[in-house]
Amino acid sequence: MSNTEQLKARRNDAVANGVATRGIYAARAENAELWDVDGKRFIDFAVGIAVNNTGHRHPKVMAAVAQQAEAFTHTCFHVAPYEGYVKLAERLNAVTPGDFAKKTMLVTTGAEAVENAVKMARAHTGRSGVIAFTGAFHGRTLMGMALCGKVTPYKKAFGAMPPEVVHVPFPNAFHGTSVEVSLSVLDNMFKSSIDPERVAAMIIEPVQGEGGFNIAPPEFLRALRKICDEHGIVLIADEVQAGMARTGKMFGFEHSGVAADLVTMAKGLAGGFPLSAVTGRKEIVDAAPVGGVGGTYAGNPLAVAAAHAVLDVIEEEQLCDRAVEIGDKIQARLTDIASRQGMEAIGDVRGLGAMVAFELVTDRETNAPDVALTQAIVAEAEARGLIILPCGTRGNAVRLLPPLTVPMGQLDEALDILEASIEAAMTAKGA
Repeated sequence: MSNTEQLKARRNDAVANGVATRGIYAARAENAELWDVDGKRFIDFAVGIAVNNTGHRHPKVMAAVAQQAEAFTHTCFHVAPYEGYVKLAERLNAVTPGDFAKKTMLVTTGAEAVENAVKMARAHTGRSGVIAFTGAFHGRTLMGMALCGKVTPYKKAFGAMPPEVVHVPFPNAFHGTSVEVSLSVLDNMFKSSIDPERVAAMIIEPVQGEGGFNIAPPEFLRALRKICDEHGIVLIADEVQAGMARTGKMFGFEHSGVAADLVTMAKGLAGGFPLSAVTGRKEIVDAAPVGGVGGTYAGNPLAVAAAHAVLDVIEEEQLCDRAVEIGDKIQARLTDIASRQGMEAIGDVRGLGAMVAFELVTDRETNAPDVALTQAIVAEAEARGLIILPCGTRGNAVRLLPPLTVPMGQLDEALDILEASIEAAMTAKGA
């Protein structure tokens, strides 16, 4: 029995069944490469689900954490605050979109950031309603679940959700939902379902993550900004997956030319260490009463040190530009594959920067989802040494999230593996 097989058996006996896992058990990783417990090498196009934008174990991140560990690892910011937290808040206030006074709070996970952003919006407005979008993913906590626009597996079997959370269709041209349709539904909702004067916040991902890498059209985000201004609604940008240079800009919302009131971030913020943040308008962030936000591990010193290094690396290595270069290369290769005879199952190729996906369909007339083919491609890629992930509300999209530091030779190698995996899965399907 291999080391992997032994760990699978131990995992099945010891770990909660609801914690979904893949079949790769990691032993070590470096930049874009990962080796499993049996010594097999993989090129990692998942990077912990968009966490290691700066690659596994970036030297500057590791050095910063090691230096902080020599000083202290935890005091709890509520008990004995430290300069690293304050300085990171200053840097995030400066780098997030919006020409207005800002403040920041640090927590640990993306879900915590979302929960606290909603709390701030409610405290600021005195309202309780929240508008989210179909296909959204905002975490697995109670409010996070309610905001998610996908039932299985995030809401299934977990009972009643918090009230006054409503969902508007996210624009998706591939599936026939235009910006005009989405805005019309929102307008009708204000007339029939929820009074806009009861709405505290509207939360949206500029590029949906779990939802399928669907890109919010810039004109849609600009329209939402106008609507929120008209009704006194706090606009929250969930940048947990799209942020930190992933889309070719520091934050995905920047492609729209407008700024949200609050920004939630996590994942790529600290290069593999658990850290998240809410940054936004000073008067909104400050609306929560003293002691009303925070947490024991919020803004952990090691993760804060890592985040400082990540911000330095993004600037020094020009990772926003690198994301565009990587994404253009991936999209060109996928578009070429999709254009070939016999590749009609690739219904759509889409992306923003190095946040790219392709959607698998049974035919291009109906765009019906081909979940089996999606799973087969992911499995083929894993067998050939490439880690990729499925996504989408219908489970029929494949997302590609290479580190922004991936060597171009390894990017080419990964795309060769991906192409071979698509061809093999398509051949097996037709057999």
